[in-house]
Amino acid sequence: MPSLARLSRLVARAERIPASLFYLPVVLRWFRLSLRYRSLTLPTIANPMIETGGFWGESKSSCMDQVGEPSRHWLADYVTLARRSGDAGEELARAMALMDDAGLGFPVVAKPDIGWQGRGVRLADDAEQLRRYLAEFPTGERLLLQRPVPHDGEAGVFYARLPGEAEGRVFSLTLRYFPFVIGDGRSTLRQLILRDPRAGWKSRYHLGSHPEHLGLGRQDQERVPDEGELVRLAFIGSLRVGGLYRDMRERITPALSRRFDAIARSMPEFYFGRFDVRFESLERLLAGEGFSIIEINGAGAEAIHVWDPEVPLRTVYRELFQAQDLMFEIAARNRARGYRPLGLVRFLRLAQCQHRLLGRYPRSG
Repeated sequence: MPSLARLSRLVARAERIPASLFYLPVVLRWFRLSLRYRSLTLPTIANPMIETGGFWGESKSSCMDQVGEPSRHWLADYVTLARRSGDAGEELARAMALMDDAGLGFPVVAKPDIGWQGRGVRLADDAEQLRRYLAEFPTGERLLLQRPVPHDGEAGVFYARLPGEAEGRVFSLTLRYFPFVIGDGRSTLRQLILRDPRAGWKSRYHLGSHPEHLGLGRQDQERVPDEGELVRLAFIGSLRVGGLYRDMRERITPALSRRFDAIARSMPEFYFGRFDVRFESLERLLAGEGFSIIEINGAGAEAIHVWDPEVPLRTVYRELFQAQDLMFEIAARNRARGYRPLGLVRFLRLAQCQHRLLGRYPRSG
């Protein structure tokens, strides 16, 4: 991963704006495009084989299930489990049977099948940790158990293809840095977090006081890391918990685009979305090698390079608007091919359902 030493800013101006205010221009522009294209829900057919086009409420496992056999080796192995009513011990036995059949062992990543921004995602190091996770998981809902990818590099690869085009392309590449601090040999981890401009900004997550995130235990907080020791503060790298994103669009290569075009084209009617990957090295990723896909997101995904702290706010909106234009254009072409957008009532109900689920998931790690 490239060094962050030359960053002039660690927190983007866009991050400091409350979400309800920040997304207001995006929402208003959605209405403008809806008038132009005569449909409020047109983007739900940007990817016609994914519910809502992948805007919200879609199943993560169903998206990955659609990857065709020639490209399935790029996926991090996973199984799905429907959480039934009953005690966590019985659910653990079912989970471990599924894991055994798929050749999965511990540690294992547990995550909701319908999720957002890493909510409910946790690494289970052993059977007892998985049992506790299952005990907290809402009954009647599905979750994934996925093999951890043993690489620290993580990236968002955004892909698009217009229906009828021979080839698609990667138009956004973003590196995702996990929240971290570096020890000085004198300060406790808690002190390092509170002093760091970025980690301190999200200290509620790291110090365990946020209801959505486990954070560090008290004993870990009082540890004094060695000088120069890099301490990762969370398993997930979501912006929500302080992950830092870097815009790497200038490094996109033809090899990278060809690889993800082949993967996307192995899926039925997939035209617009982001592949979240773990990778060995940036060089190998740019060559279209040495990575594993951990998640596939559809129309609701962002081209997350806009959250790079050095991207000016006006550029953030320009990039978001351009992606929005492309999403509507893709959906309009699919409508011309005979696909019909989801009804507005169903669209809003799925949004409401996802919102309720997010509040019921176990805390992320």
